[in-house]
Amino acid sequence: MTRPLDSLRSHFYKARPLGAVLLALWATASGAELVNGAQLPDGAQKVGENRYRASRDFEATLDYYKTVYPSSSYPRRSIVNQPGVKAVHITNPSGKNFEGLNIYEANEEVRIYVVPAQGTTKPAKKDTKPVRKTK
Repeated sequence: MTRPLDSLRSHFYKARPLGAVLLALWATASGAELVNGAQLPDGAQKVGENRYRASRDFEATLDYYKTVYPSSSYPRRSIVNQPGVKAVHITNPSGKNFEGLNIYEANEEVRIYVVPAQGTTKPAKKDTKPVRKTK
């Protein structure tokens, strides 16, 4: 039995939960900052090379990354779980632009480290002082 597309019944459009989720993901991703291809949560502050301080707590930061990098595609493993220190590594399976992310909490502060891809690491600067010739 088929339903006609045009019917005389009056019913209003019902928003589907999937549409709301997709809209929320789009709104979250649109303002996010990218570092070496890795997405950072809003409000993350740079504290060093490839190191950022998250504005959220540890669990909220992990929840953010569950939506951005689903665990079915981006494997996770616990690095450290000691009193006062928690750390999780999210692997980038493609290895393109970045190897993965380390998310850790220590001293009541959440940090994110973007692990750069092997080919993108900067070589150490060499001391290149001009050599003076003496007579």
